[in-house]
Amino acid sequence: MLLALAAPLAVVIAALAPGAWVVAPVLGVAMLLLVVIDALAAGRLTDLHFTIPADIEVGANDHILAHATFAGGQRAEVKAALECDTRLIAGGRCEFALASKGDAWRGDFAFAPVRRGTAQADSGWLRWSGPLGLGARQLRRDIGQEVRIWPNIAAVRSPALQLFLKHAQFGLIARRFRGEGTQFEALSEYQPGMDKRRIDWKASARHVHLLAKEYETERNNQIVFAFDCGQTMCEPISGMPRIDRAVSAALVTSYVALKGGDKISLFGFAARPEVMTPFIQDSREFHRLQRAAAGLDYRSQEPNFTLAMATLAGRLQRRSLIVIFSDFTDLTSADLMIESIGRLVSRHLVLFVTMTDEELEELSAEEPGDIQALSMAVTADLLLKQRALVTQRLRAMGVDVIEAPHNLIGTRLIDAYLEIKRAGAIG
Repeated sequence: MLLALAAPLAVVIAALAPGAWVVAPVLGVAMLLLVVIDALAAGRLTDLHFTIPADIEVGANDHILAHATFAGGQRAEVKAALECDTRLIAGGRCEFALASKGDAWRGDFAFAPVRRGTAQADSGWLRWSGPLGLGARQLRRDIGQEVRIWPNIAAVRSPALQLFLKHAQFGLIARRFRGEGTQFEALSEYQPGMDKRRIDWKASARHVHLLAKEYETERNNQIVFAFDCGQTMCEPISGMPRIDRAVSAALVTSYVALKGGDKISLFGFAARPEVMTPFIQDSREFHRLQRAAAGLDYRSQEPNFTLAMATLAGRLQRRSLIVIFSDFTDLTSADLMIESIGRLVSRHLVLFVTMTDEELEELSAEEPGDIQALSMAVTADLLLKQRALVTQRLRAMGVDVIEAPHNLIGTRLIDAYLEIKRAGAIG
């Protein structure tokens, strides 16, 4: 800006006193010297350190910290920049200012990873300017740190879920539970408030007072969470891929199921099956499920439901609850999906989970203001009707369907699991 302001002055000097043209170069050299002196007055960097979390969950908020110390000098501004994987920060770059804290300068950058996997923090930069703000010095520092981005299980640690598990009929204590379920346990004297349908009239007639049946909660069920890792499920919804929201809902339900004494397995597929874990029954092994879920990669492929469902059916030796997380964009792919799922229904209990397409609903409900908006609204309405037709066909086959907004999928899935468990529909 100063050089730009000096340019008109140089023109005036050249017009009024051509012999004094040397003044303009002298001003430029003086300005250059002033920039160099200001940069040297900023002081020398003695230490630079970036603190990056080694482990973080996708979608969870955290901070990158920068700490710098200098030897002498005065600084008007200090800024840091970081180059990293796009999984960690959208765009793969961040920049933030540092503030003076005594002899040191510290700053932080708030971020939330957008995808699972192992991200690399490659390089960091520090730029500090002199007291006049004319000159600045810059340093690059290699970082080379790996950051493991895990599936988000914040709901597992939530007080609400812990309180629920503590008071649930299959809570934290390993024992036999009576009163719910389908497996007959014993007869007991009927008490006011019991379900009258549990009264054993023949036994009551023999003992001349009312006796009610008690049941044991069904345990040791096999539950498989199957994830479509194809292109549609990798598309973002509210800033996070659908597959990541599905993984979070599945893991919190898995935790509840493990506390209930059931067995859990994860299955991931795209063009071919990719992940299939053994069944895990101990809640202390929950970290193995989280680690396996972190290995579900994002694939820009169409899922092969025929191969995936055939592979899954061949590995299951007993009746199981299969929870399928998927989505569809056209009727052709939906027909193949329905046909493949239909082969599982005769032997297994199938629960299909999909997320409400909020964008389509907004386009369909929006009042059109021109021809283009009207065309988009009609198309969105047609796609919503096709989605409703697909879910209706799945229900007609005997598949339980959960379709809900992404923030309610976990709660709806837990409710569905508990209802299935109470009814004893798996065994």
